Amino acid sequence: VVKMVQKYQSPVRVYKYPFELVMAAYEKRFPTCPEIPVFLGSEILHESRSEDGAIHVIERSCKLNVDAPRLLKKAGVEHVFFIQRNTVNWRERTLRIEAHNETFASRVVVRETCSYSVHPENEEWTCFEQSASLDIKSFFGFESTVEKIAMKQYTSNIKRGKEVIEHYLKELISQGITFIPRWTPPAVSSQEDELNPALGCDSGDIPLDSGAPGASKEQAGGACPPAEAASPEADKLDADYIERYLGQLTPLQESCLIRLRQWLQETHKGKIPKDEHILRFLRARDFNLDKARDMLCQSLSWRKQHQVDYILQSWRPPALLQEYYTGGWHYQDKDGRPLYILRLGQMDTKGLVKALGEESLLRHVLSINEEGQKRCEENTNIFGRPITSWTCLVDLEGLNMRHLWRPGVKALLRIIEVVEDNYPETLGRLLIVRAPRVFPVLWTLVSPFINENTRQKFLIYSGNNYQGSGGLVDYVDKEVIPDFLGGDCMCTVPEGGLVPKSLYQSEDEAENSDHIRLWTETIYHSASVLRGAPHEIVVEILEGESVITWDFDILKGDVVFSLFHSKRAPEASPREAALAGPSAGDNVQLIARTWVLGVDYSRVESPLVCREGESIQGSHVTRWPGFYILQWRMHSPLPCSSTSLPRVDDVLASLQGSAHKCKLIYYYEVLASKDFR
Repeated sequence: VVKMVQKYQSPVRVYKYPFELVMAAYEKRFPTCPEIPVFLGSEILHESRSEDGAIHVIERSCKLNVDAPRLLKKAGVEHVFFIQRNTVNWRERTLRIEAHNETFASRVVVRETCSYSVHPENEEWTCFEQSASLDIKSFFGFESTVEKIAMKQYTSNIKRGKEVIEHYLKELISQGITFIPRWTPPAVSSQEDELNPALGCDSGDIPLDSGAPGASKEQAGGACPPAEAASPEADKLDADYIERYLGQLTPLQESCLIRLRQWLQETHKGKIPKDEHILRFLRARDFNLDKARDMLCQSLSWRKQHQVDYILQSWRPPALLQEYYTGGWHYQDKDGRPLYILRLGQMDTKGLVKALGEESLLRHVLSINEEGQKRCEENTNIFGRPITSWTCLVDLEGLNMRHLWRPGVKALLRIIEVVEDNYPETLGRLLIVRAPRVFPVLWTLVSPFINENTRQKFLIYSGNNYQGSGGLVDYVDKEVIPDFLGGDCMCTVPEGGLVPKSLYQSEDEAENSDHIRLWTETIYHSASVLRGAPHEIVVEILEGESVITWDFDILKGDVVFSLFHSKRAPEASPREAALAGPSAGDNVQLIARTWVLGVDYSRVESPLVCREGESIQGSHVTRWPGFYILQWRMHSPLPCSSTSLPRVDDVLASLQGSAHKCKLIYYYEVLASKDFR
């Protein structure tokens, strides 16, 4: 059985006229209305009034024309009929309209509910709301076609409804009718009040056979409740607010926003995100309600877990970051978007990662995104129009192979992933200037991880092409173009420079324990090397040619780096692990003292002496499967046999003082040979 369900929920549309005058305008379109060609006529089936005249009910059969004559004739139908029940309550000043289809009722179920009521804050204004559902059970194999016709025809008539009401309101006013007295209870002896306006059909209220599609297919019984289920007290959006603060949305986009917002109000226990934030997730998923809801829920969970809502209050960038991070806010672009400048070519990304750790860099990037959202809200108020994204100007002057350092690119990709998942559709435009020849290599590495919608916002200028017409002046006012790009505006963004190696830190020193960790593992690991107790890590290679790459910095002391191969899996000796215990900290020994070099394992890279303060990068193409052991041992100026193994008394001696301890931070990765660049 084919089953397709669509839902629609309108925002609150406001008529700045009293309820009674709006009802008089509503009456003028009865029984037919030239303004609504699809409505061919109606017949009253039943009409009743309460004894005091306060309640007036009319039930009609409405005849509609549908823009699908071939399909209808194939089904043996000329027109489509709906049953509409209107209930006006003059005492409460409300009109409720309920409608359902009579034609094809066994195959397609269309239900619509509309309501007119007094504005809660101004009793001289009238509110209109509309919700509907379309449930296609089966339609001769044309279910998808019916759905498309439904969406097209229904949405084309939604906003038309308000226009028609306003047309007749103006007509009434031109006739001198500007006030209609409110209903009052009749005296006991008086006749029934004959002055109550009769009720006709509103184009915005007429249910078309095309039903009420939402912006996404939704199975019955899904996680998102139907829009009609909202409590009357729920905080609602009105159409004027949407246009002023969120921008022009189609009726279906409005419906998606309202329904997702409503679902959050009913189910989410934490802080409800702002409307513009919800809208970004809908845009990121092309207004597919289910996908946007899943993405948003994951992000809300992430924000709560890592206390991101408080990052602007709690995060204070370290002095080193303030000095060497070459980014900052700088006025706004021509569209009123906040402008962020990043002098990436001048930034020592390698030094920042090694001195601060990627955790601090990520936290700083998150604070920039949070600040960007705050600035968008401020600019929306300043410029009187919706500003929901910002512009980033990236200067690549100085970009070189140092920036293509693999651990740095990996850290960048991880940051991009977090931002894409939690700050979608916040980047309005990315202007890249002075792109050097090495840029295509970086772009090849990074672009696959950037959302297609985001990639389309990139504008790239090489050399001096950013100058003159077609360049920056098309997007940024000349008065705010920074001085370092040939403009007249002084820019306070730091100029960066190389981070001194003396500031490089080990993993435990770099991470701030006051914060909940955003990443459970870091790119760089720290290790201690003791006299007689090297630090070793093992890499298992299952197939022939792979590439082991490494990158490490010696923070203290001199060490010797070696690479070994073994067919046997090494294990840390319990005795040695216990002896290396608390003082050794992050020190692991894997080569058993009983192993013999040349028998149990073999050397595949010559020993390399690494001095304090040095940065070492290298790689090895594996020739055989098995276990490869990376080893760092303390360098001794005295000659010693490369086959000598750490003895228990050597380890005990090494624990006597901290002078016999080296420190390093390292990164390693295994790549298929085809992926190695």
